[in-house]
Amino acid sequence: MFCNQCEQTPPTGCTKIGVCGKNEDVASLQDILILGMKGIAAYGYHAREMGAIDPEVDAFLHEGLFSTLTNVDFDAGRFIHLNLKAGNMCYKVMELLDKAHTQRFGNPVPAEVSTGTIAGPGIIVTGHDLLDLDELLKQTEGKGVNIYTHGEMLPAHGYPELKKYPHLVGNWGGSWVEQKREFDDFPGAILGTTNCVVKPRDSYRERMFSCGIAGLEGVPHIADRNFEPVIQKALELPALQEQEGSKITTGFHHTNVLALAEKIVGAVKEGKIRHFFLIAGCDCPGKGMDYYTELTRAIPQDCIILTLACGKFRFNREDFGDIGGIPRLIDLGQCNNAYSAVQIAVALAGAFGCGINDLPLSLVLSWFDQKAVAILLALFYLGVKGIRIGPKPPAFVSEGVFKVLQDTFDLKLIGNPQDDLAEMLG
Repeated sequence: MFCNQCEQTPPTGCTKIGVCGKNEDVASLQDILILGMKGIAAYGYHAREMGAIDPEVDAFLHEGLFSTLTNVDFDAGRFIHLNLKAGNMCYKVMELLDKAHTQRFGNPVPAEVSTGTIAGPGIIVTGHDLLDLDELLKQTEGKGVNIYTHGEMLPAHGYPELKKYPHLVGNWGGSWVEQKREFDDFPGAILGTTNCVVKPRDSYRERMFSCGIAGLEGVPHIADRNFEPVIQKALELPALQEQEGSKITTGFHHTNVLALAEKIVGAVKEGKIRHFFLIAGCDCPGKGMDYYTELTRAIPQDCIILTLACGKFRFNREDFGDIGGIPRLIDLGQCNNAYSAVQIAVALAGAFGCGINDLPLSLVLSWFDQKAVAILLALFYLGVKGIRIGPKPPAFVSEGVFKVLQDTFDLKLIGNPQDDLAEMLG
């Protein structure tokens, strides 16, 4: 075997084939590009399901994937360019998906969502695919089956064409990290729609289903969005008991947040709002995510917290109050709604006559999956600096590449919540 990175025959048992020697940074850039393209492809898949296609994005996926093949390109500078181009394509595909969602389901509106249960049969739906949820709501209409969202499906409650169904009754649980325990506790049928599913426990495997792009060994797969087997299973299972729960708020979107722009700008100029924090990204297992909970709790009362993606389940049940009627916690939705966060930042920068990096705005992100990588590349493409990421350094980023990101974009790793907060506010 010949290693095209080392340009020599590696010793027996070598575990660094393709990532060692002088080309470690190139291998790292290739890994980042592949992960970013997977994120772009995920958003593109959902957009395409609703008839929204961008030929430029599709062409880039071909170009980018081909560039990672063996003996194609070992030029680090070109791979930096390709990764920034991936960021551009991620921004484009998030915009494409946002328009597809709002054209199909309407512009989201703020909604209070119950975390309790209603007496009667129930189905819990996890994942990102709003089309799956829409079709399930249509097929369960009038059948006495209540529908609950889970994880990244929570923002569905804000879309007018989904929230109009009275049997979309609430949200159960949090992110995928606690999925096994939460699905164990949920007595109804379970539907997994996208990459948020994890291998099920035997205790609930027989009442779980997958659909679309998702698949689980030993779990029935629903084809062509015919959810009759899921509905029948829900009707056969013991009914849920009524249980009170707290309320969580979702449904914020740049269209309704920007309607408050004049009020927000006025509050900043009057000194009522000191700083904005975008605390967003993937939830991850382990104690490292405690950082984000501690940070949000420590943020002063005169600051606004924007959030999106499943990392928000670490703190979105907290009561953060408001500033003159402006909620202190603004949940913008799924991970792809990073597009909304960018639109809000651009609008505020325009209102204050400055650049995004000059705003009283700090970004603190948690990364885990491919879509988080794609979004980070999009922010780099837009020239956003000073981002903090965690809960640990990305293993696929070499020291050399990380130094370039630090020098170019002032990328930082999270540290102590109190120290980081003091620096961001200072």
